[in-house]
Amino acid sequence: MNPIPDILSRLGLLWAGLSLLMLMQDVTAKTLPSFQALVDATEENGFLVPPPGVYAGPVVIRSALTIDGQGEVTIDGGGKGSVVLIQANGVTLKNLHLTNSGESHNDIDSGVLVRGDFNVVKDNRIDNTLFGIDLQQAKNNIVRGNHISSKPFDLGVRGDAIRLWYSFDNKITDNVIRDSRDTVVWYSRDNLIARNDARGGRYSLHFMYSQYNEVIDNHYEDNSVGIFVMYSDSVVLKGNYIAHATGATGMGIGFKETSDVEVTGNRVLYCATGLYLDVSPFQPDTTNRITGNLIAYNGIGVRFLNDWTGNVFRDNRFKGNITQVAVSGGGKTANRNLWAGNHWDDYEGFDQDSDGVGDKPYELFSYADRLWMDVPATQFFKGAPVLEAMDFMERLAPFSEPNMLVRDKAPLMAANHPVAKVVSEESGPGVENAANQAAPDEAFDALKALRESMGE
Repeated sequence: MNPIPDILSRLGLLWAGLSLLMLMQDVTAKTLPSFQALVDATEENGFLVPPPGVYAGPVVIRSALTIDGQGEVTIDGGGKGSVVLIQANGVTLKNLHLTNSGESHNDIDSGVLVRGDFNVVKDNRIDNTLFGIDLQQAKNNIVRGNHISSKPFDLGVRGDAIRLWYSFDNKITDNVIRDSRDTVVWYSRDNLIARNDARGGRYSLHFMYSQYNEVIDNHYEDNSVGIFVMYSDSVVLKGNYIAHATGATGMGIGFKETSDVEVTGNRVLYCATGLYLDVSPFQPDTTNRITGNLIAYNGIGVRFLNDWTGNVFRDNRFKGNITQVAVSGGGKTANRNLWAGNHWDDYEGFDQDSDGVGDKPYELFSYADRLWMDVPATQFFKGAPVLEAMDFMERLAPFSEPNMLVRDKAPLMAANHPVAKVVSEESGPGVENAANQAAPDEAFDALKALRESMGE
């Protein structure tokens, strides 16, 4: 039996199906009323409240106006290009449902393209678009309260939920992001990224060559990476919740050749690596200040890619991490950084004067566990019974000199203990530690001390 006619018949049916689908899309686009016609009929600085319904896009806005969909208007891009392009200053776009963009990465097909200044894009629902909201060479814009999701593609080929390129002084706040790829800030400075909620993506937030940005009170969960800062100095990361960044490259907060960073009050939980540092700080005579963070239940609490210096770790809480601190490469240490007044849940000292500070320093050594730090291939066996048994035996009777990774002279006994701020001579001016705090007047309560040591 000759299979060629059967194959040709199947190809003919497939082509007929595709043609019918394209025809249906064209018919649908032609039957929907044009939203562009409403925009063109609105005078500059006017206020457009369209009647409820579904309208055809794409739409180009070339003059200042306010468009309010009041939650009852959908603009369907028809699968071609971006749904809305803003080429003006002073536009407000709110309460709209924007859907069905094109699929071109080269053209950055998006729900909203912003190519102007002083625009507001808020309270919109953007779905089935390749990219969500894209700002290029755009200043003083507000992107607030939008719900954004991408097209249902594989993670690597989805578009970014929010993308800033060479854009300054923008406020990206209170957005909900689901199942998009990244939020990226490239070649951009003086932006605020605050109170956003991103899940199910790759990079919750990715900086490149972007200085003086603030990242405050965001919720990043179930993404491959929390916040990664590359070649971007003077960034402030404050009060963020980052959890469940797992996988081979999973990390909560990462730095590469980044200097003068403030990392304070963040919670980094259940990640493969909590904090990751690669040649950071990079600029001479600068520091990265990592203070007051909770780094808990991670595979590795803090990982240094190399033996580096210039980071200040103060008043942080390290709890439940499988490995508190790791340094890649043999014979290397993290002790050239400053560790002062942190709480370590594996500290094995006492506090006989009840001042809340351990009587002896916290010291972390690497024993047999240096095998997986020195030889990347052995990381597969990290936590395996054989390696754990080797590590236990070497701690009992070391058959090689261990490496000291960390030495904290004033470890806190409890995770929530108030600490007096004292400048130590060795730390230098401006660096606080937990030494010399006055003993409390109340009687010693053993049960309370035990609970405090457990962070309760």
